[in-house]
Amino acid sequence: MSLSPTAREPSLPGRPDAAVETILILGGTAEAAKLAAALSEKGQARVITALAGRTDDPVLPPGEVRIGGFGGVDGLAAYLKAEDVSRVIDATHPFARQISENAIAACAKAHVPLTVHSRKPWEKQADDIWIEVDSLEQAVAALPPGAHVFLALGRQHIDAFARRQDCRFVIRMVDAPKQPLPFADATIVLGKASADWQEERRLFETYGIDHIVARNSGGDAGYGKIIAAREMRLPIVIIGRPFAELSDAD
Repeated sequence: MSLSPTAREPSLPGRPDAAVETILILGGTAEAAKLAAALSEKGQARVITALAGRTDDPVLPPGEVRIGGFGGVDGLAAYLKAEDVSRVIDATHPFARQISENAIAACAKAHVPLTVHSRKPWEKQADDIWIEVDSLEQAVAALPPGAHVFLALGRQHIDAFARRQDCRFVIRMVDAPKQPLPFADATIVLGKASADWQEERRLFETYGIDHIVARNSGGDAGYGKIIAAREMRLPIVIIGRPFAELSDAD
C-alpha cells in the first residue's frame, strides 16, 4: 500500500463515535505499533500514528496512519491544532533526535501534553567486548585496519564509514539502496535484525565478521546481535545515545 505524506489509512471503519480525545503517536518502532493497537482496541480515542516514511513498505499499525514529515516545529504544531490532538506520545527510535526535539517544542507551542516512551538502553554484561563511543565519527575511528565489519545501522548513518577503504563492510538494510553506496568493498544484506542470536551468529560466521558497529537502541528485537557477539567474543563498537533521556512534559 502506498500512502502520500498526508494520507491516512484507518484500519477501523470510521472514527470511534465515543472518542473523547485524539492521540498522536510518533511511531516507527515495534513498541509504538503495540501501543497503537492497545489504544485502538479500547475504542475510546482517535489514534493516529505518524511514520517517517523511510521504508518502502512499512507495516501499518491499527488506527489512522500519517506518513511523512511535518515540516519542522511549526508544521507539527499546526498539525496538532488542525487535528485537535489532545496528547502526543513520542515512541520513536531512541536515536530519532530531531523529531523528539521537534515534538517537545511543538507540544509546548500548541499547549499539548507530551509523553515519552523510550526503550531502556542495553547494559554491558561481563562477557561483552564493547568499545563505547559517542558519535559516528568516533565509531569510524575505532575500527582497526583491515577489519571485517558488520554495520547494524540505518541507511542514513553509514556514509561516514565509506572513507575506511581499508575495511570490508557488510551492511544490513531493510530496503535495497536506490543509489550505489560509496563503499570500496561492501556487501548488502537485506532484512531486519533477528531476535534469535543463533541466527545472527550464523550471519556473522557466513561473512567472516570480526567487528560490529551498532547503536545502543535497546529493546528485544535487536538484542540478538549483542548476544551473538558475546558468544563469539566479537568486539562491538557501540554508539551511545545522543542526548539524555527525556521526561514527560506538559
